[in-house]
Amino acid sequence: MKKIFLYALVVISTTASAQNDALKNKVNQSADKIESKVIAWRRDFHEHPELGNNEFRTAGIIAKHLQLLGIEVKTGVAKTGVVGILRGGKPGPVIALRADMDGLPVIERTPVPFASKVKAQYNGQEVGVMHACGHDSHVAILMGVAEILSSMKNDLAGTVKFIFQPAEEGAPLGEEGGAELMVKEGVMENPHVDAVFGLHINSQTEVGKITYRPGGTMAGVNDMKITIKGRSAHGAYPWSSIDPIVVSAQIINNLQTIVSRNLNVTENAGVVTIGSIHGGNRSNIIPEQVEMMGTIRTLSAEDEKMIIERIKVIVTKTAEANGATAEIKIPYTSHYPVTFNDVALTEKMLPSLRKTAGTENVLLKAAVTGAEDFSFYQQKAP
Repeated sequence: MKKIFLYALVVISTTASAQNDALKNKVNQSADKIESKVIAWRRDFHEHPELGNNEFRTAGIIAKHLQLLGIEVKTGVAKTGVVGILRGGKPGPVIALRADMDGLPVIERTPVPFASKVKAQYNGQEVGVMHACGHDSHVAILMGVAEILSSMKNDLAGTVKFIFQPAEEGAPLGEEGGAELMVKEGVMENPHVDAVFGLHINSQTEVGKITYRPGGTMAGVNDMKITIKGRSAHGAYPWSSIDPIVVSAQIINNLQTIVSRNLNVTENAGVVTIGSIHGGNRSNIIPEQVEMMGTIRTLSAEDEKMIIERIKVIVTKTAEANGATAEIKIPYTSHYPVTFNDVALTEKMLPSLRKTAGTENVLLKAAVTGAEDFSFYQQKAP
């Protein structure tokens, strides 16, 4: 965690053109002193996770911490978000640093003393809640960065905006949330942000190493809902039906040809996954309709457009060929654009990465088909 923590600090000092030997030494010494506090914060947040748009405890701890540091604080941004503004003693750019705060509806089974035992309501069901995606670490790291930078405020050339964001994993059904809502509520303005940085821990990356990628680095995502409508009949007389289960099976198989036959896989990856299928309630009754839910992942806007068009054609025409009808909703509840790292800014920051972790520990990574709503900030600033 310390290397990631230092990286977040070095990003600021380099971008603000204030990185000199004295400042670097001060950052290193301060990081050593605060490391145990950052770890304690992380474990506390891990033990007390909160779902998207409900991060009230987390937001309260963050806001109190920033206020004690003398940082200008706004609360209730995009429901539970917290924004801190630290104005440096010298003129310079406005740099935003973002950490996401929410946990996931997952039952924790890890054998650690700070494991979550929290339960909550999620879309009408009681679920376990866990920080299964590292947001507890992200919050703790950014709180530590805020503490150190506020102690060297007079040395900073420019302004730092700390963005603690709710609902990165998605808002509850029927609600707005996340980065998209924060942007809509003006988080990238007043003052206007010149560059924005985020980071993400990854348990598959060896400790001490930092990975990066210019351009498309995390996939854009759409969820989808497909409803196939046929005609119900007794299972003993299938010729009297238009069987939506058989139609759905054909559609699922046909959708697999989009990535294998329509996507240029030498340029970008893509994913079309059906993750949920529901139809019928008895073994001997062919149902009237089937509902399917799925996800689409792409690494460019062009690929996204092509895949969505192909899905619509395949679903509607396969249904028609069987005498059924189809309804398609894309996106159904959420859409995140591709997380696209500005190429020039990424190149500019590489010396900071290498200075922090050592050149041999800074690795170019492959793109991933996981998604991040950090992409909404990138539509406003590199």
